[in-house]
Amino acid sequence: MLPATFKLCAGISYLHTRNMTGLRKNAMVTIHHELNRLAGPGPSNWISQVRRRSSLLSSRIIEEEGYSEEEMSYLKQGEDALQKAISILSQQDGWTIETVAANGDKVLSKVLPDIGKVFKLEVLLEQHPDNLYQELVGNMEQMGEWNPNVKQILQKIGQDTMVTHEVAAETPGNVVGPRDFVSVRCAKRRGSSCFLAGMSTQHAKMPEQRGVVRAENGPTCIVMKPCAEDPNKTKFTWLLSIDLKGWIPKTIINKVLSQTQVDFANHLRQRMANNVSMEMAHAC
Repeated sequence: MLPATFKLCAGISYLHTRNMTGLRKNAMVTIHHELNRLAGPGPSNWISQVRRRSSLLSSRIIEEEGYSEEEMSYLKQGEDALQKAISILSQQDGWTIETVAANGDKVLSKVLPDIGKVFKLEVLLEQHPDNLYQELVGNMEQMGEWNPNVKQILQKIGQDTMVTHEVAAETPGNVVGPRDFVSVRCAKRRGSSCFLAGMSTQHAKMPEQRGVVRAENGPTCIVMKPCAEDPNKTKFTWLLSIDLKGWIPKTIINKVLSQTQVDFANHLRQRMANNVSMEMAHAC
């Protein structure tokens, strides 16, 4: 099933084709320090300021030591994906409800120029944002234990960026055949908010596979921030955009992606509940 396919997929619908040749040898395309200065008293302030200053941030080049040109490229892709996703999530108007689950989980959609249709999951989770961040980012290398489609981490750059390979089996009836994704992921924490964004990319260790369609994902971003009414709970938002490639009716794509997001929220709840059970068992 595709629902597990898109767990934590992140990125933009364009394959990365930028070439870093010609930049100064000591230039690093990271903007961590700039983003740190943007962290305001609350997550809403952070998002609005990122949107207002995205053009400034994308033009800044900060020097760092120890990264290769290829690693610099992946770092920049991750930062670009984060900015683009935050810009989309900052748009409050024009969203259409796709589905609402019985527990209140909601999926909305919006059509954007040059990108197409994007989906936004909005749910309330019982866990603290720190615990979710630890599971989704800190334990990312163990993600295959509950997300079998994350086959391997191809490369890790620093503490916040990595390149992953995901594989999706065909749906029942082979309505959608097998797909795979190569993605760069960027994790950030700003104030009380946590972000996991990324984009489709290319990697020498994972060329296109025979018999599997190389799909693209993005722009996507998971945003976790404390619930205003109860800071021990999390307002969880997941922006998703997928280009499955091939000829697939839009009605099928819309249904699959909406259900993918709802299912993911349930899988994550189950994972976190299992973690709590294990902790209680060890404490006994």
